Amino acid sequence: MSAVAVRGNWQGRGRNAFSNNWWAGRPGWNGAHWRHHHHWNRYPARHWWGAATAVAVTGWFTGWWDQPAYYNYGDTVYYQDDSVYYGDQVAASAEQYYEQAVGLAETVPEIDDENAEWMPLGVFALTQPDSEASNMVVQLAVSKEGVIAGTFFNDTTEATHPVEGMVDRKTQRAAWHFVDDTNPGLVMETGIFNLTKDETTALVHFGSDQTQEWLMVRLEEPESDAPN
Repeated sequence: MSAVAVRGNWQGRGRNAFSNNWWAGRPGWNGAHWRHHHHWNRYPARHWWGAATAVAVTGWFTGWWDQPAYYNYGDTVYYQDDSVYYGDQVAASAEQYYEQAVGLAETVPEIDDENAEWMPLGVFALTQPDSEASNMVVQLAVSKEGVIAGTFFNDTTEATHPVEGMVDRKTQRAAWHFVDDTNPGLVMETGIFNLTKDETTALVHFGSDQTQEWLMVRLEEPESDAPN
């Protein structure tokens, strides 16, 4: 996989995702499923393309962690014989690991969205390891409470979904799913510090019996969006 090729392919699509004009064409964003987004317009659209550093994330969650943990799926975290291993130790069965991700994504506390503070994590193309193109992107941010929120967009189908999830304070796992009653059982996850990288591995669970390793490639804001 060439991250450069993925980025070039996306820029060439010219969709201007997540710009002011893009949002204006999606009036459904102010519905209940987009509750975390309702006050994001106090920032310019380009704000949510911003990248977070490991130092910034550590400071954002004051007192949560002394050291960042990174999940390297397929290497230090991998599936074997229906079990999930961390190094040479069994961490959980595949089904248990999936249920943990579901529980994390669904255990989102009520927060004061009007006054909540959000750190942008950026926009990532989602692609399989052997692909140099992507038609799927996700824009993510995290609150002081560890709530993950954002938007998934498929520019081939024009499907747009609000995503929501949570960061686990003990393990630093971050899991999120669609919250508009579509794609039940689908959960995506990686480590919160993985989301400070320009390219990272992630897991996409399509249910308890199917998990794939995908790649997340950070995208830069399209130049044509700069005035928005």
